[in-house]
Amino acid sequence: LQLIPSLTAPHFLFTELQKDEEEQKSAGGSPPTPASVPHEASYLDINHAYYDVARHGIIQVTGDDNYGRKLVVFSCCRMPPSHQLNHQKLLEYLKYTLDQYVESDYTVVYFHFGLRSTNKPALKWLQRAYKEFDRKYKKNLKALYVVHPTSFIKILWNIFRPLISHKFGKKVTYVNYLSELRDHLNYDQLVIPPEVISIKDKNQGAVIPPVVKYTVSYLKRKGLRTEGLFRRSATVQAIKEIQKLYNLGKPVNYDDYDDIHVPAVILKTFLRELPEPLLTYDLYEQVHSITSVESSLRVSQCKETVESLPEHNYVLLKYLTCFLHMVSYSIEETP
Repeated sequence: LQLIPSLTAPHFLFTELQKDEEEQKSAGGSPPTPASVPHEASYLDINHAYYDVARHGIIQVTGDDNYGRKLVVFSCCRMPPSHQLNHQKLLEYLKYTLDQYVESDYTVVYFHFGLRSTNKPALKWLQRAYKEFDRKYKKNLKALYVVHPTSFIKILWNIFRPLISHKFGKKVTYVNYLSELRDHLNYDQLVIPPEVISIKDKNQGAVIPPVVKYTVSYLKRKGLRTEGLFRRSATVQAIKEIQKLYNLGKPVNYDDYDDIHVPAVILKTFLRELPEPLLTYDLYEQVHSITSVESSLRVSQCKETVESLPEHNYVLLKYLTCFLHMVSYSIEETP
């Protein structure tokens, strides 16, 4: 698996992202980028008590829902590692921000993608946070949208269920796809981190990206016993043609190319051009240092590293690892 960072987004199945960009361009705007996304820090002086938290852009106030209620956005992907962020101060800053709006009805949009072991607050912090958000904050909170919920969210919900009132629970709505937000709020005003746009909706809701699923499926049927699989190249023209077909949402028939190495190269190219490596930038040093770990501890170190991946990365890595094991086993069995 490639750990080489890429400066470009993958060329496959970006239809949802491209659609959003085209809509914003037609409206006279431009798609949000890391450089153009406004941070709350821009409204705070560098000497402000909460500037060190606000500068990350974790909490933003932008746009309205369909009822004209102010939107408060919380983006987990913008949370730095825990040792770089004072979570108590983050809680205070969240309350400081909400204090400016709680006298009127408001809505919260929570982007869960990007929460991982390195930046995840402790359960005690979450429990304290819920207790500190008393009636003052809960009364006029009309809706809480949890975008791209994972099993972690469901586990948390079960843990805190005894503490959460039924009335508050009715305000929570799980949103699996960004397109669903259009039914509830002014989507064009919403600032969505690029990382959130590129994770799930571009794969049409699938945990395993379709290009990976179809390519692996074809290689399982026809390429398992091919010598040199994943070591040989394919024609540039064929690769570009297939990329274009995937971008247009059209089916790809690998039989038309009469070269089993074409789908193998497509799979490698997809992984190489991900905006963030499958094993993530945050884990680069851990992965790189595994070879220097004592041999008896390497398995446990690998297990700990893999389990700290975001859920979608973990599922895709497991899928690919099982497939590559199948390739290795089939080649060994070849007479």
